[in-house]
Amino acid sequence: MLLDHPLISRRYFFPVQAPLPGAWRVPCAGGELACYRLGHQADRPTLLHFHGNGEVVADHLPDLAQALQALGVNLCFVEYRGYGGSTGEPALAAMLEDGEAVFSALGLPEARVVAFGRSVGSIYAIELARRHPQLAGLVLESGIADVLERVLLRVRPEELGADLAALEAEVALQLDHRAKLGAFRGRLLALHAAGDGLVPPSHAERNVSWAGGSEATLVLLPEGDHNSIFAENRPAYLAALGEFLVRCGARPGR
Repeated sequence: MLLDHPLISRRYFFPVQAPLPGAWRVPCAGGELACYRLGHQADRPTLLHFHGNGEVVADHLPDLAQALQALGVNLCFVEYRGYGGSTGEPALAAMLEDGEAVFSALGLPEARVVAFGRSVGSIYAIELARRHPQLAGLVLESGIADVLERVLLRVRPEELGADLAALEAEVALQLDHRAKLGAFRGRLLALHAAGDGLVPPSHAERNVSWAGGSEATLVLLPEGDHNSIFAENRPAYLAALGEFLVRCGARPGR
């Protein structure tokens, strides 16, 4: 598969090894994922969080985890192959199966799960929403609409022994966000920094326009950029996310 070519994996992913005390280990086809769970309250939905590239789950503990838990959700931070304390090697298309492995291990009904994808994590959150169109909600932070665009920034088709048409066909088969989001029936929230120069806001605009559910909201945050969106907009970010999660069944303050 072209999308799992070793050259794409080397240039697209930036895995960092960081052992995670108390990891919740989930077997997958590529090894074992060192995820992290926080909270087991039956009356709260679980936020299934897919982080960005060059990050690991440990980067979000405890600050982001505590801030999100205060919004009234249980949490599960998903780790990628080769990242954190996980085994295996990252691969763009092969890892589409890993969100399903974690979802299955949670053992929760679709309606009790909200998928959250930041940056490259949006690829895997959107895939989970495709597989489970009745999820309570889908949150895309600095999300990607056009995966082919992102791949072509790092590698040329001829370096893979292919032409552009072959790569386009494979992306259309595996990573068609327009089709995936169109099939998703739940709520969608897109959070994006207006000044994001890495993944421009046009990606968020497209993702929202493709949503197949009755609720799709874009919140453009005025400060920061791709990697500082949370830090620079914290109150507004948490307010928008908190309001969305309440509609997904969150129970803040309980």
